[in-house]
Amino acid sequence: MTTTIESGRTAAVITRIVVALLAILWLLFSFYPVFYILFSSFHEQQGFLLGNVWLPPEHPTFKNYLDILGAGFVRYFLNSVIVSVTSVVCIAAFSLSASYVLVKVTTRLSRTIFNILLIALAIPLQSLIIPIYIMVYHAGLYNTYGGLILPSIAFGLPLTILILVNFLRDIPTELYQAMEIDGLDEYGMLIHLVVPLSVPALVAVAVYQFINVWNNFLFPLVLTESANMRLLPLAIVNFEGLHSIDVPGVMATVILSALPLIVGYVAARRSLLRSLASGFAGGGR
Repeated sequence: MTTTIESGRTAAVITRIVVALLAILWLLFSFYPVFYILFSSFHEQQGFLLGNVWLPPEHPTFKNYLDILGAGFVRYFLNSVIVSVTSVVCIAAFSLSASYVLVKVTTRLSRTIFNILLIALAIPLQSLIIPIYIMVYHAGLYNTYGGLILPSIAFGLPLTILILVNFLRDIPTELYQAMEIDGLDEYGMLIHLVVPLSVPALVAVAVYQFINVWNNFLFPLVLTESANMRLLPLAIVNFEGLHSIDVPGVMATVILSALPLIVGYVAARRSLLRSLASGFAGGGR
């Protein structure tokens, strides 16, 4: 009996070791492209062309990053922050309010509106870019923050509302009734009940929508024309066109543009996972 138990423990230890080794190999395989970009950004142009680009440079340099920062990168970065943060805040606020109404008001009109939102999910952005351009241009919002923010909000609402509606439907009716007994109106229930319970879903959709808006290339390409209104995705392409041979400079641009997303994910990873886990647990109840 003792021999069997020891054999089982040995097998379990070996299994954990094998799984850990496979996980490490997969981690290296998955992240090495990131390391390649990082190593390349610290190369000099001549060293990149003549040296081994798969290894860290022998004489790393920050010249590529200094050149990027001096070429208007800070302006493009601020533009992306303004558009992304404003769009995500508006998407979250409008979607939560609309989802609350769609859940609380069960009429034919609310069901029709919800079905229209579902249909909107099937419409690709590329098929509407010409009407969007015409609307933005005639509204006097071409080459402005508003011309980038409003379409981003419009295309972020359907999916966000769908997620929040399904989440709010899991809130027990008894909680709403208890709030009504306490004398809260609809606005009070939205602020004091729905918002705190919706934090898991709001965190998830906020991260998703922020990545979408931050990486959006089509809106800046079509709805802006001046260099002062460029966002990072479009600025990277323009910089690559001006420095098509300067691969280390392009890699430095990619690193700087992706850095906010990487830092944000690392900082909010545990909070995001806890929020999603609590949301799934709430959905299960």
